[in-house]
Amino acid sequence: MKLQHVFLSLLLAGALTACGQREETAAPATSPEGATDVPANEAVAPAAAPADADADATSADTGGSAGTTDAGTAEAAAPAPAPVAPQGPAPVESTDYVTISGGQPFQPLEGQVEVVEVFGYTCPACAAFEPQFSAWKARQPADVRVTPLAAPFGGFWMPYARAFYTAESMGLIDRTHSAMFEALHVSRSLPVQGVSDQQIAGFYAQHGADAGQFASTMQSFAVNARLKRAEQFIARTGVDATPTLVVNGRYRIVGGRSFDDVLRTVDHLVARERGAE
Repeated sequence: MKLQHVFLSLLLAGALTACGQREETAAPATSPEGATDVPANEAVAPAAAPADADADATSADTGGSAGTTDAGTAEAAAPAPAPVAPQGPAPVESTDYVTISGGQPFQPLEGQVEVVEVFGYTCPACAAFEPQFSAWKARQPADVRVTPLAAPFGGFWMPYARAFYTAESMGLIDRTHSAMFEALHVSRSLPVQGVSDQQIAGFYAQHGADAGQFASTMQSFAVNARLKRAEQFIARTGVDATPTLVVNGRYRIVGGRSFDDVLRTVDHLVARERGAE
């Protein structure tokens, strides 16, 4: 509850700018809600990697979809909510969302509608968005699959992107996702810049990981493969800031608006992909 109260107060006090790809030397600063953070190392969007790298990344994934965690069994036991008709006006293309030419989902759909969240732990806008997005996710029916992707934008984004994909491979995301935002943006027990693998591993050790194994896994081939696969998806969907949501690989939600408007747009596009509209 502490984390939610702090984030809600941030939202009431003002908005957070989006975090983006040009933030290597300065830590992200808080600014207006709904915008996305843009990375700072002058890095261009990552080029698509060879097909075999993508295949290696796919084989490295466990549990089917990115975001599968140790709490998946418990969540599956609870009855899923029923689909609800989207509220508010229908979104407008180019204003509320962009259609991605030839867009493909991150994972095979298998009868579900995929909502990818491209985020960064160091991004204050993502930290502010997390409680609201988590509540939205909990309301989704079984045919909606939410997949978080940590953006490997370079610079100080990279250690925490590696941390996410390492934790994902170990089934630690449900236990650590909100706690990592709190450590960076509330308690500041972890630094945004200059963090070591050992410091990050120490954080995850507090949540059940073996610190030595975690630190070594951060630099493993399997984690590199996950990073590459995320880069490929981010490049082909045109994501250049966080948080950004992508529906079925076909629609990129436009940032710079309130989080309520962003999620309203997602609701309409999910319903469209489901065939309800």
